Amino acid sequence: MEKKAVLTHPYSAYERDHAAAENAELTHVEKGSPMGEYLRRFWQPVALSQELGELPMAVRMFGEDLVLFRTRGGEPGLLEKHCSHRGTSLEFGVCEDQGLRCCYHGWLFGVDGRILETPGDPPDSRLRFNICHGAYPLKEYRGIIFGYFGPPDRQPEFPLYDTYDIDGDRLVPYCITYPCNWLQVHENVMDPAHAVFLHTRISFTQFSDAWGELPEMDFVPTPAGMIYVTSRRWNDKVWVRSNDIILPNLAQVGHIWEDGLEPKEFARVAITRWTTPIDNHTCRIIGWRHFHPDADPRGIADESLCGVESVDFFGQNGERAYEDRQRMPGDYDAQISQRSIAVHGLENLTRCDRGVAMLRQLLRREARKATEGQPLAASPLRANGAIPTYAHDTVVTVPPVQDGDDRASVRDIGRAVTEIIVKGEHHEAPDRAEQIRHRIREFAARQAATTE
Repeated sequence: MEKKAVLTHPYSAYERDHAAAENAELTHVEKGSPMGEYLRRFWQPVALSQELGELPMAVRMFGEDLVLFRTRGGEPGLLEKHCSHRGTSLEFGVCEDQGLRCCYHGWLFGVDGRILETPGDPPDSRLRFNICHGAYPLKEYRGIIFGYFGPPDRQPEFPLYDTYDIDGDRLVPYCITYPCNWLQVHENVMDPAHAVFLHTRISFTQFSDAWGELPEMDFVPTPAGMIYVTSRRWNDKVWVRSNDIILPNLAQVGHIWEDGLEPKEFARVAITRWTTPIDNHTCRIIGWRHFHPDADPRGIADESLCGVESVDFFGQNGERAYEDRQRMPGDYDAQISQRSIAVHGLENLTRCDRGVAMLRQLLRREARKATEGQPLAASPLRANGAIPTYAHDTVVTVPPVQDGDDRASVRDIGRAVTEIIVKGEHHEAPDRAEQIRHRIREFAARQAATTE
């Protein structure tokens, strides 16, 4: 294949080639596409429970038009949008005790798609037994409604992760809609360099000053996906942080408000979120904000701001005035402005983009497995019946190296902490978190002793 010439002289816009194609293998999510089929093999969030009232709700998933509803008995259902009789949208249907009744001719659909009544037909009609409307199975969990969109015979168990049940942690559901492709929103979680610039140096300090310190960066595979590892020197402390990707599209994010000032070991997540494809050009973050003391060391989190199209930290939606967003852009602005589908062939990736490149490789590998009918990657590990996860913030007191390379020391500390968190027999122990914290404390004490 002929290599494209790279123009290096000024004022060359006229000569530039912008004809690169989208990376459809990774970005397109319609039924039958590699990524669409891969994502459909997992439980995916559809909406927040609070969004679903007494009326049906029109939704889209993977480019399909659907209707989400709740029976009068409280059971949620998800049906193909158009009635199997004459095509009227079921978003205008009536929620009843057993299902959803079409407004046009009164056909009644159960949550599983079975046709329960065709009242315009003669009493002895067998028509309803010969037709089944399209439906997807749902599970409602902690304020989020999840659906499974793949082959019925491959439906997996609903996964439970170890961050769902931590003492004193309140999981508050929220969602944000993005008018762009799902992947450029999802892969932001594996781009730690953007926090230095977008969140700190470019306009103002959005989280804390420590975020502006360019960290040592590493990217490590896990049994469930991958993590980034950032290690920063901040005064006499080293702050080690990991965000966690759980394939395919679940991410766990550490503490937004962390300032690196107080020692802590394996402090758990502040956000659990899925980047859910609505179609190729639209996606939705749906997940929980975690509220616990470790995730909010400065006491500035606000549960009341978390909900439908809202969350309690800066720059996550498009509700601010356009000029304000230009002067002080956030994640939302940076991600949706990459085009409605980011064109990978026009990018020039650098060393700090290793996490993005690694995530794309993992997704491509797994999507091809799904296409070929091979088993998909999933963590076999369980601790107290839950799947172990790896997102954390750890701050250890280790003064700077006086005669030597302190950056190398910081990097080594990050790798040692990551080794404790990701590897070892304690991975499946009932008291995994406590063992990890104990081992980190022992390690930090040894490190501090060597610098005295």
